[in-house]
Amino acid sequence: MAVILVLCTFAVFIAIDAILSRKRAPQTETATAKPSEAPDVSQEVIDGFHVPAELRYHPGHSWAYRERKNVIRVGIDEFASKLAGKIDKIELPKPGHWIRQGQRAWALFRGEEKAEMLSPVEGEVVEVNPELIHNPALIHQDPYGKGWLFTVFAPDEESVLRNLLPAEVVGGWMRETVSRLYAKQPALAGAVAADGGRPADDLAAAIPGASWKELTAEFFLTR
Repeated sequence: MAVILVLCTFAVFIAIDAILSRKRAPQTETATAKPSEAPDVSQEVIDGFHVPAELRYHPGHSWAYRERKNVIRVGIDEFASKLAGKIDKIELPKPGHWIRQGQRAWALFRGEEKAEMLSPVEGEVVEVNPELIHNPALIHQDPYGKGWLFTVFAPDEESVLRNLLPAEVVGGWMRETVSRLYAKQPALAGAVAADGGRPADDLAAAIPGASWKELTAEFFLTR
């Protein structure tokens, strides 16, 4: 009887100790990517346009952001969003679709006109931005945040990212791009200076006689 009592007492002590240990143990959460979250980026400005240093850029004005291993988020830069201006519709690749770096992957529509853009990465589309489908204006209002396009599973992410613009040339590339655009309408540069260095919301519309389709094709490298 005494042995049984001792065993029971011992079992109770073990149970109490386990409960206390569980309470003392630090609580951890598994980090999971929230699909609706966009990259937290800086507000670095080059010639009036936001060009966050945390992102990688394709010469056709799309950007890539490495969320985690082999998963890359894709969007368009502010220059592209201001050049495109108000768009009525956007066509994105469907999840499961394989896209190739440097090839046409999505399209912006303005009325009956269509502007295609090149993918900065190669891989399988994992998810598209559902909010953007219902509200294309997000791509214009917040190109680095709520206006992101889709995420891609990139098996060879190292090569994909290596093929984008090196960080040290991004500043010169953007300045040259802005200079080419303002050469088409010098008054635009003055308007930017008068507005505290911020570009017009609809750059193509601000260039008299310019064709939206041809202008976007020139700068998006799809001409």
